[in-house]
Amino acid sequence: MTAGTDTSATAQNADRHPHSCPSSAPAGTPATQASVVPPSSTEVARPLASGATIPAAVTSATARNPALASAGTPMYNFGVPAALKSWIDVLITDPRFDPRHTPVGRPLAGVPLGLVVACGGGYGPGTPRAGWDHATPYLQRIFADLFGADVTLIAAELTAADTDPAMAALRPQAERSRAAALALAEATGTGHATRVPV
Repeated sequence: MTAGTDTSATAQNADRHPHSCPSSAPAGTPATQASVVPPSSTEVARPLASGATIPAAVTSATARNPALASAGTPMYNFGVPAALKSWIDVLITDPRFDPRHTPVGRPLAGVPLGLVVACGGGYGPGTPRAGWDHATPYLQRIFADLFGADVTLIAAELTAADTDPAMAALRPQAERSRAAALALAEATGTGHATRVPV
């Protein structure tokens, strides 16, 4: 028998190796696709898909046009979503961002970055879960302290109040947080726009 002519093994394992893998995940579930590209053939390290986060916008803005950048993410289980954390890990290992290869703060030094964070609950001082937000301090540390960006934090808390009946009493605070975040986002966007060379 010659190699590759035994079809019985293939037929025997056909049920274990379907041609397509149907997914029962609900629509809108974040997904990440990874690939390995040699550094010599790529200018920017970026994910193909990022779910609710928009890290590709940051990569594109910083690597190709260092005038400004933005990043937005929800807080998942008191931290950053896995896709965003993975993307940051890719950046940190890229020699252009890796603090072992560049002076700390150099990759995005002076680049204004609007960091938008949405939290379903309230995590500020005086709240029952004060200090439980591990996403915002981490992102500020990475973008400002490690990469050197000029970070403006735009945070909206209590975003789950409109859909969670147990949070109904917090809806006025949620609306104030949303309005403040929108106003700061508009002011930040206007300020950043003046810094972009035309």
